[in-house]
Amino acid sequence: MDKEMLLSNDYEQNIQYIHDYLAIDKSFDLIQLDLHYAGRKMALYLVDGLAKDDILHYLMRFLAELKEEDLATNAFEKLMKRYIPYVEVDEEKDLKKGADSVLAGSSLLIVEGLKKAIVIDARTYPVRGPEEPDLERVVRGARDGYVETIVFNTALTRRKIRDRSLRMVYTSIGRRSKTDVCLCYIEDIADSEKVEELKKHLESIDTDGIPMAEKTVEEFLSGKMWNPYPTIRYTERPDTAAEHLYEGHIIVIIDGSPSVMITPASFWQHLQHAEEYRQKPTIGVYLRLVRFLAVFASIFLIPLYYLLSTQTGLLPEELSFVGPRDPGTIPLFFQFMIAEIGIDVLRMAAIHTPTTLATALGLVSAIIIGQIAVDVGLFSTEVVLYLAAAVMGTFATPSYELSLANRLARIFLLVAVALFGVKGFIIGSTLFILYLTQLKTFYLGYFWPFIPFEPKSFWNIFIRQPKPYNHTRPAYLNPKDPDK
Repeated sequence: MDKEMLLSNDYEQNIQYIHDYLAIDKSFDLIQLDLHYAGRKMALYLVDGLAKDDILHYLMRFLAELKEEDLATNAFEKLMKRYIPYVEVDEEKDLKKGADSVLAGSSLLIVEGLKKAIVIDARTYPVRGPEEPDLERVVRGARDGYVETIVFNTALTRRKIRDRSLRMVYTSIGRRSKTDVCLCYIEDIADSEKVEELKKHLESIDTDGIPMAEKTVEEFLSGKMWNPYPTIRYTERPDTAAEHLYEGHIIVIIDGSPSVMITPASFWQHLQHAEEYRQKPTIGVYLRLVRFLAVFASIFLIPLYYLLSTQTGLLPEELSFVGPRDPGTIPLFFQFMIAEIGIDVLRMAAIHTPTTLATALGLVSAIIIGQIAVDVGLFSTEVVLYLAAAVMGTFATPSYELSLANRLARIFLLVAVALFGVKGFIIGSTLFILYLTQLKTFYLGYFWPFIPFEPKSFWNIFIRQPKPYNHTRPAYLNPKDPDK
């Protein structure tokens, strides 16, 4: 822990320390204003572009009207409570912390003769307006989404939850970046032990900075570094975050990211989507079952098709059409592997392609690559068909991170079938389920409520219950009032 550097009685020494600590002369956007009000020397430190100029100008007008006798006694209290009329004003005894607050966007005022500095949180960040997230669109529903500024995101959350027990706990991560992080939970619902556990996890993160925000934090919280499956769910929708808070989850909001982290999150919660709750319960059940079918097809369809196509005697005569009529010039296994890699190349190309050229990329991939590859015999038509079905299941997965992990699982099963046939499919599928079963999300079973099996919770996972009849919260969260 850094040693404190308390303000001294020597005003010149204080401002010289701040001047050297921030290296004011070496950065054009760090500003030091030397002022003289009410017979006292003052120094105001701020970052150009992060401070609200109009607010500071307004405060400086108030200070300019002060007379020497106004600060003759109880100068600090008078400045804090009367002469600096602003809602976010705090005191600071440590020069290092005061200088760090300047780098975070606040303004620091040091007054001659005072052993406390005044922190004026008159900061503003460049920010875009709330927009509907691309990954979580709904046909009907709210169109607002989180942005890259933590204060905006906490306000959007508070707007959805007007509960007096909603807690927003501030901390910072990064020795150098000192990124703002907010731990959000409903105190009357969330398990206090899980809250304290998550706090300890966040406080134990030791790194220079978290430039990738929530993705960097996840690598510290997930435990198993090389695990492809996400143990933390992300959302950019305030209504989705609010729903999870009501269940007893804990939300982590990180400055600089429009995605908030939902902890803990099981495998099945990554398959839920807001659209299911924006429709009537019957429609919601149908959409959820279709989504589950598509997701499992994205994992098992291609390995199963390859198994049935290459192993004779597994299919009855009436289902013989499943196999490829024209296997092509390349072995079926390599066709699938080439196609899998090609899909990933196209996905990366789509990310880097400007919006105006997206249509051209679609034509190239669909007509030139797809159709011509079949015509020349590189791919069989069945390979393109089943791969397209698997890719649609991948895109139907609500969690982008889970869809990528499922793609690796699909390739693993395909390799297992190619090497060992029926035994490879059975053993590979078993190992896949066992791997998901042994995963933990904050010491909780990742495959809950399937393993360990809880019938009522498992039923609620597959069947979207009508809200008036769904009064219970997930048992594995250990909520304080599970029946309310």
